[in-house]
Amino acid sequence: MRYTHLPTFCLLVTLLVQVPDSLRAQSYQTPPKPLADLVTVAPTPTVSVSGKGDYLLILERAANPTIAELAQPEFKLAGLRLNPATNGPSRTIHLTGLRLKKLPTGAEVAISGLPSPAQLSNVQWSPDETKIAFTNTTSNRIELYVADLASATAKRVGDMALNGVLGVPFQWLSDSQSLIVKAIPANRGAAPADNRVPEGPTTQENVGGRRGQAPTYQDLLKNPSDEQQFAYYATAQVMRVGLDGQARPLGEPGLVMTAIPSPDGRYVMTETAHKPFSYLVPVRRFPTKTDVFSIDGTLVKTLADTPLQESVPYSPDGAPTGPRNYTWRDDVPASVYYTEAQDKGDPKVKAEIRDKVFLIDAPFTAQPKEIYAAAYRFRGFEWGNENTALAQEFWWQSRKSVTKVVNPTNWQATVLFDRSNEDRYGDPGDPDTKHNQYGRTVLNLLPNNEVMMINNQGASPKGDQPFVSLLNLTTKQSRILWRSGGAGPDATVFERPINVLDATKGLILTTRETPDENPNYYIRNLYPKGKKAVALTQVTTFPHPYPQLKGVQKQQLRYKRADGVELSATLYLPAGYKKEQGPLPTFLWAYPAEFKDKEAAGQLSGSPYQFNRINYWGAAAFVTMGYAILDNASIPIVGEGDKEPNDTYVEQLVSSAKAAIDEGVRLGVVDATRVGVGGHSYGAFMTANLLSHSNLFRGGIARSGAYNRTLTPFGFQNEQRSYWQAPEVYNAMSPFMNADKMKTPLLLVHGEADNNTGTFPIQSERYYNALKGFGATTRLVLLPYESHGYTAKESLLHMLWEMNGWLDAYVKNPKPTTAGQTPSKVGGGK
Repeated sequence: MRYTHLPTFCLLVTLLVQVPDSLRAQSYQTPPKPLADLVTVAPTPTVSVSGKGDYLLILERAANPTIAELAQPEFKLAGLRLNPATNGPSRTIHLTGLRLKKLPTGAEVAISGLPSPAQLSNVQWSPDETKIAFTNTTSNRIELYVADLASATAKRVGDMALNGVLGVPFQWLSDSQSLIVKAIPANRGAAPADNRVPEGPTTQENVGGRRGQAPTYQDLLKNPSDEQQFAYYATAQVMRVGLDGQARPLGEPGLVMTAIPSPDGRYVMTETAHKPFSYLVPVRRFPTKTDVFSIDGTLVKTLADTPLQESVPYSPDGAPTGPRNYTWRDDVPASVYYTEAQDKGDPKVKAEIRDKVFLIDAPFTAQPKEIYAAAYRFRGFEWGNENTALAQEFWWQSRKSVTKVVNPTNWQATVLFDRSNEDRYGDPGDPDTKHNQYGRTVLNLLPNNEVMMINNQGASPKGDQPFVSLLNLTTKQSRILWRSGGAGPDATVFERPINVLDATKGLILTTRETPDENPNYYIRNLYPKGKKAVALTQVTTFPHPYPQLKGVQKQQLRYKRADGVELSATLYLPAGYKKEQGPLPTFLWAYPAEFKDKEAAGQLSGSPYQFNRINYWGAAAFVTMGYAILDNASIPIVGEGDKEPNDTYVEQLVSSAKAAIDEGVRLGVVDATRVGVGGHSYGAFMTANLLSHSNLFRGGIARSGAYNRTLTPFGFQNEQRSYWQAPEVYNAMSPFMNADKMKTPLLLVHGEADNNTGTFPIQSERYYNALKGFGATTRLVLLPYESHGYTAKESLLHMLWEMNGWLDAYVKNPKPTTAGQTPSKVGGGK
């Protein structure tokens, strides 16, 4: 049978005629005030701490942009999204102000001299920590500013316009008096016209049977006109710029991805993309030339010219062939190390050594020398001093994580940690670091070869209890110095270590919070001595973002599913609710995760003492509308040994959801006949599957998901098999393939400009068409200009209006419906 496509106009008319008046929202809608307030509340500032621990920089964040701001011109090229007017990334959430506070108890001082309006980003401390550099984005350019801490005054540096298309457009030199910038070439001319008339067809070709199993990347180049636009906007001139604005070029203009000075400031290493471009992979896989220049602009050495990488094995353990990841060694003046796969970058190739690491010292005339051999994928070094560094290896298939202590004098390595990265209880945390004489981040090594370790999650059988420990790198022994959830008043406070301010004195920066009190920053003394010693000093007093929601009840749930796997969820109940009032309509929100170990899958996360972060993004917001919320319900998909997790995905999914509902019913707070389910991205995929394969729910909300796994045929999420290797798994897991089973109302929401790998908007469009074809009750909402995560104020308000109406119509106040029946009202609600 032959099918012909209706003209677009006719198709639109047909759809509009069939849609009831009550569902035709021709403008953005606003949800009830308790939900709307969560979108319009002023964002809480973030902070940055100087390496010396003497200054706290308070970063004031901008509110959500308007849809008009989001609708500004945007080019989608080579896997990037850029604003042609500013020559920088589009969709950036900027900072609006900077305040400085001398620690521990100094007054806050607003940095003066900021542009108006301020749209700040890329904040960097100078190596000597006496200054802060940042960019400001105007309506037509990106400018460089530097603020002096002593005077708390900022000024613009030079008159050049920076190029932010390919990443952060500047880096400090170690002298703290100059910076390396990527600037728009002064003579680049006008932008090429977007040629609407092609010179011929666009072709791609694969010759000789070479395999290229690429993910489904978005926003790729599509034609020669795209190539010209990309080359024009991404081309930058590397320059050395002094604080007086005097600039000197280094090398020729090019598609400069990075320009990083050596620790001693004598050299600059650049990575420059070049043709041939690809229509299959983004710019980070384009051919790349790695050069080292002297600081006066002379080319010293071309380290590599890496070819196009279209055939990297599609796996978390896959890697390019040839040298990769050229990086300065942070603890010496000017040495470069890089990695080279020994297994052709293919995890299916058996090899005792997967990666080797090589080092080449300035002046880069000698042959590189091998310094490290990794049994797994090499992740990088954390440099310390001439005797100590830490090396990281990882292998996704086994979840193996290995940390070794390396002696750079002879490159001997000994194992420090050999563990599964799934084992959250056994996570030792991250080592404390400091800035060395070059301003580079290195291990903060204490006497006796000890280092403080910070674990700001601190997962444990009692829930999250962040901690600080002291680890001896020689004996491998560690001891806890402090842990959140101590005795007395601290027992019901969640405290998270953020930075070590002074390891010798035992001063750390933490945040403290309770369910009703938002996080604020404190200085904790781990070694208080004497009667006058103060163990805790408050640093900030950020106000509660939504005081009207104090009193919302929270409980950490622990329960098991049918196969014995331990599960957890966070239960939210409305303020003032009592069990005597009866069970509540319930909204479950989750995001599945794959595990290779059953015990690790059952490890507890979260804490009942954390602040009730009831924001607009997840399900917790709907506690304000009278629902019980089962938030972050754990949905582990386990495949131990040779078994793959997804072989029993649907069974484990349904069993996990049922266990969460059963626990809420056992507690007497969940009405099992009125439960809704929702999720975003892979959580949306979960939602559609739960509705297709169970009768546990009255309705569902799926945002920005992928529903047809044949459109991601070389793997998805953490599934490494291709569609042709496991077609039965792909088909069983694809809600699109099971659209005929959908009997539960489903709301689909998707950003029209989704750029996440795999979640094309067509996923929701085609799934909606399939559901409609089988008479299912469903609604599709496409949010203009929105990407995978929604940001415009109007979009967020409308999203909540849609979700609230759907839950109100189908979960809170369900009515007998027939297949395909639409709700009598959408949005609003009581």
